[in-house]
Amino acid sequence: MPKIIGKSLHEHRQMTRQKLFTALSTLMAERGFDTITLADIAEAAGVGRTAVYNHFHDKEALLLGFITHETEQYAHTLERALDGIDHPVEQLRTYIRQQAQLTRVFHLAPGPDLRTVLSRATQARLREHAEIVESILRRIITQGIDTGIFPPQDVEPTVHLVNACLSGRLIPDEPAARERTIRATETFVLRAVGARALERVPA
Repeated sequence: MPKIIGKSLHEHRQMTRQKLFTALSTLMAERGFDTITLADIAEAAGVGRTAVYNHFHDKEALLLGFITHETEQYAHTLERALDGIDHPVEQLRTYIRQQAQLTRVFHLAPGPDLRTVLSRATQARLREHAEIVESILRRIITQGIDTGIFPPQDVEPTVHLVNACLSGRLIPDEPAARERTIRATETFVLRAVGARALERVPA
């Protein structure tokens, strides 16, 4: 009988899933998702190969589980960061800075773009998770338009364009260069949405 980690079967399952997610993330930083096998993931996680199948029937299901977990955690973190911020300009600045902290899975793995190696069903599920974060940006932009801070515009393409801009950038690790890049990104996005005031809102 496999050794139980944690204080209960539920905790054991949660800890095993987290080990699998960490292993997948680590492997995807090294090589393309298409070259990774469930056996690779099990070995990197330090669990038996059959244990993987107790949680996920294939590696696409594991990827979905990982992205679901990461998206939910990120959405909670983003909402906490936005809590108490009322001005749309500062909300958008906060959104941009939070995005800079996010390691995006689609840009993490070397090799082919994930969207070219996943089934259509999995791509559709990934799109559902992207909508969770997009809904927060949509709310910020809509509020900005309603309050006259942003000019009237078609919200849906604006949301996609802003996120495309953020997901495509490379943020340096060196602190000074990192801050300079984030500030430039803030200015660029705020100009793109037509923010009436680019200066920081007084606290």
